[in-house]
Amino acid sequence: MSNVTIIAEAGVNHNGDVDRALEMVDVAADAGADAVKFQTFSTDLLVSASAPTAAYQQSAVGVARQEQMLRGLELTRAAHHRIVERCVLRGIEFMSTPFDWGAAEFLVSIGMSRVKVPSGELTNDGFLRRLAGLGLPLIVSTGMATLEEVRHAMGIIEQQSRREQTSEPSVVLLHCTSNYPAAPADVNLRAMRTMADSLGVPVGYSDHTLGINAAVAAAALGAVVIEKHFTLDRSLPGPDHAASLEPDGLRALVAAIREVESMLGSPDKRPSASELPIRDVARRSVAAARSLCSGQQLTG
Repeated sequence: MSNVTIIAEAGVNHNGDVDRALEMVDVAADAGADAVKFQTFSTDLLVSASAPTAAYQQSAVGVARQEQMLRGLELTRAAHHRIVERCVLRGIEFMSTPFDWGAAEFLVSIGMSRVKVPSGELTNDGFLRRLAGLGLPLIVSTGMATLEEVRHAMGIIEQQSRREQTSEPSVVLLHCTSNYPAAPADVNLRAMRTMADSLGVPVGYSDHTLGINAAVAAAALGAVVIEKHFTLDRSLPGPDHAASLEPDGLRALVAAIREVESMLGSPDKRPSASELPIRDVARRSVAAARSLCSGQQLTG
């Protein structure tokens, strides 16, 4: 059984086209990912009319305002239903990141079984409380955050779970560098272990670097969830395509992580079964320099 959950992040790389979104479900399933994840939002609820695009977004889409960019990236509720149906058909988990409470309620109503909290909402205490109140497992991205901000968010989640009298919340914290693409020198994978040791919860990694090396390294360091953006074509217009894997890259990522899982093995230090025959011929042994009789006593 796999220890690392691989989330193929479709995000908004469908460019608002449901047929492209459905094709992305197929690509993620064919690659062997455990889940495919989208983003569910209402532009009017997410950004103000004056909110500027980030530098990487402006470079990719050529517009100065978030509102202009996001309207073309929304998926209708009918589109969500079609995506869920395709996920069921292909045997892959459906996920989508909600950016407002109405989106969260809708996603749960169509069968989403765990909630992804985006980095930008980590400090949104009210939203965190409501998401924790759903009683579902949470995967929480921590891009742009300090350890104290992450600790505060965990306190909010735990407090709400106690208030709702639900069981101890199931939370995975994802280390993340919120830049697209993220430079290797900014990845700081050791922070993933810092969160695990300081907060006592499972950790993973949301990867925005080019290529697959960072995600594979995170798996080797103990990540239990890996999230990676993918696209059908990196040359498509849109904010995230250039920093995403194409289908061949997604397949390579899944294969590499599964190989790392196999390599990690057990914490026990012992010879593998395949080593035992080699041990018999490779280790030193005692041999007589001349013929001996049966029962002959040897003296030093």
